[in-house]
Amino acid sequence: MSKWIRRGDRVVVLAGNDRGKTGEVLSRDASKVLVQGINMRKKHMKRTQQTQTAQIVEMEMPIHISNVSISDADGKPIRLSVRMEKDGSRTLVYKDKGELKVYRPVRKPAE
Repeated sequence: MSKWIRRGDRVVVLAGNDRGKTGEVLSRDASKVLVQGINMRKKHMKRTQQTQTAQIVEMEMPIHISNVSISDADGKPIRLSVRMEKDGSRTLVYKDKGELKVYRPVRKPAE
């Protein structure tokens, strides 16, 4: 689910030219994520008066959050669900071969 994606997560691309590739989320906006090594574009940079020479720079561009999914260690997309613990905390879990595995704890919202 896209609302659980945050910076530092490993994601797999579900649609587009980079379908099947995995990468780490560098930043997240409301509806877009910037993934390391995904959706690479070339930008032509002009020479500046200081020291920078004219060059072509490859950089990542944002991809829509609906086109990525959180992945497990093998790079397969997983579906997360929230499990309430006995102490009142919440954790994100996913099923792997019939057993529940903990993905990470859910951060409590700032009060």
